[in-house]
Amino acid sequence: MRVVTVPCLSDNYAYLVVGEGSRAFVVDPSEAAPVEAALAREKVELVAILDTHHHWDHVGGNEALAERFRVPIWAHESDRGRVPGQTHDVREGERFEVAGLSIEPLHVPGHTLGAVAYHVGGAVFTGDTLFIGGCGRLFEGSPEQMHTSLSDKIGKLPPRPRFTAATSTPSPTCSFVCTSSRTTPPRAHASTPRGPRAPAVADRAQHHRRGAGHQPFLRVGEPAVRARFPGATPADVLAGVRKAKDGFKAPSR
Repeated sequence: MRVVTVPCLSDNYAYLVVGEGSRAFVVDPSEAAPVEAALAREKVELVAILDTHHHWDHVGGNEALAERFRVPIWAHESDRGRVPGQTHDVREGERFEVAGLSIEPLHVPGHTLGAVAYHVGGAVFTGDTLFIGGCGRLFEGSPEQMHTSLSDKIGKLPPRPRFTAATSTPSPTCSFVCTSSRTTPPRAHASTPRGPRAPAVADRAQHHRRGAGHQPFLRVGEPAVRARFPGATPADVLAGVRKAKDGFKAPSR
């Protein structure tokens, strides 16, 4: 399996996942043109589209790509009618195969109710559920759902898969992580620019591994995080961290 990062919009990423026989699927194509260019550049055949959730900046290229390449579109069963062109339903616990690769879908509600992470090979494609130093805003789900999705599902995948998020992590998030966790993130994370201006650096930053000490949303059971964001349960602590992140403004230089 080979993963190709495709910068889209100003701060998003789609991913070409190349399997057997130069066949590939794309995860979260927010726009079609960059994906088409990557397919030509990599000399691979698109055979499917996988969406992590219904937001426009993840599905904006669905219909154009499906029309040109005549490929199916996979998304969670609850997103029918919200994901453009969806043809196949993803369900928790039901593996499926694309391009010769076995894909394990995880239903990870929190950011949206139909959010899915795709575990395939040594990688997990988390969409907007998990970022380098954060998690997606709770637009539709609850703190309890997000905690379960992060800690009990994504956080327990063996053996330490490579995380691949769909949105870049700008410097304000890194500043928040330093403030909330009392840790200093690695230099590559702190200097990661937004969007396609430096895809090589962004690629390294996006492909982080579980257990990083600078991820407060995966550390809500630890005393250091609970002391700063008190709560009766880990979900309460996560809600406190998320609320603080929502209102955080990075200090001016």
